[in-house]
Amino acid sequence: MIRIVTRARLARLEDAARIASEQARQTSGAANEAFGRHVRELWNVTDRAERAETTTNEVGVLLSGALAELSDAQQDLLRKDIEIRRLREELSRGPRAGETVTVLMHHGEPHAVYASREDAHADTATHGYPADHVWTPCDERPAAAFTWRCEAFTYNLASRGFHRVSRSVPRELGGAA
Repeated sequence: MIRIVTRARLARLEDAARIASEQARQTSGAANEAFGRHVRELWNVTDRAERAETTTNEVGVLLSGALAELSDAQQDLLRKDIEIRRLREELSRGPRAGETVTVLMHHGEPHAVYASREDAHADTATHGYPADHVWTPCDERPAAAFTWRCEAFTYNLASRGFHRVSRSVPRELGGAA
């Protein structure tokens, strides 16, 4: 087949080629712009994902610390609950015969009551008395003559009360009848 090309046909083909080239250039430019937008969007999404991952890791660390603290607090509450139950049982049973408490006296006045003499001695250390102080039994001087004095009291079931363990021996009054 032989085809004859005229100038008009050649001009139309050149116009069509130019138009197609311009359309290709515009399409390429639009594709480049779209690709750039997609790359920027991908960059932003990746950045947000990385920040979210970092935040998630930080929150995970904080959460694990909070869970550890919660566990410690729950164990502490459990220990305190057990101690409260024990103390309630002890309180409900009341004092037993022969049970001793120690009264810490300051210049003859009751300061505090303790379950043991050691607890009373430890408390005097908080009030400026030396912790290594050697405690000796009190003599017949009145309680007010001592800065700190520990007195033991034992529960007497018959009288339903606590009585002083050590009673001072009365001294002779020098021949008085």
